[in-house]
Amino acid sequence: MIQHEFAEQVTIILKGNDNVIGLAAAGSWLTNELDEYSDLDLVLVTKEIIGGDKERMLYHADQFGNLLSAFTGEHVGESRLLICLYDNPLLHVDIKFLTLEEFEIRVENPVILLDKDNQLQNVMDKTQAKFPMPDLQWIEDRFWTWVHYALLKIGRGEYFETLDFFSFMRMVVIGPLLHLRNNNLPKGVRKVETQLSLPDFDLLNGTLSTNEKTSLLLALENIIKLYQSLRKELYKTDIILNKAEASVLEYYQKIKNS
Repeated sequence: MIQHEFAEQVTIILKGNDNVIGLAAAGSWLTNELDEYSDLDLVLVTKEIIGGDKERMLYHADQFGNLLSAFTGEHVGESRLLICLYDNPLLHVDIKFLTLEEFEIRVENPVILLDKDNQLQNVMDKTQAKFPMPDLQWIEDRFWTWVHYALLKIGRGEYFETLDFFSFMRMVVIGPLLHLRNNNLPKGVRKVETQLSLPDFDLLNGTLSTNEKTSLLLALENIIKLYQSLRKELYKTDIILNKAEASVLEYYQKIKNS
């Protein structure tokens, strides 16, 4: 696999770098799901802070291969991430630059590729990876206002913007909750095609829409019903239900009948 070959090349380059503590691979590498369409997720741990310093991040990335393009990951809330596209072979590589202390806080245990003095392994032995779970109260506090917002867009005829907003609701609410119901990590809509039960995948399909009013309203109704079903199954009794629900459902009927 080109991902393995690239990672081996990077490992060899970094062995002689005194600032480097270790290198690890994450993402699909962990689950043996790498294929020709996979990107490569690398975690580079250094003594000095590099993450957040774009020039130093680029300097390191440029040594690893024929770097075509690279940019930092502020759009996903991670300035320590450098998103790279290499050529010969054409490969997408995400490199996260961390210190050893920062490596302690992680969502998964990566595969160690280079570990000087066993420092990465020692950290993983002493600390625990923790994947962030959805804040169910946070979702409930916002969901019905989001539904109302979608209805405003439909009522105004802003159908393309509504389609984009439905994608947001699938990514932030419906996808993670469906993953939880299927005993998966709540990774948005990642790999729903293979990781959801067929009935749940069919329910998710029901939230898709064309850009016309009747289709959008049906998709929104399916989003609402699916959320209510997931809420009933997954939420504990300490979740305070949003009193806006009844009024928003009434407004849905108004827009549907207009």
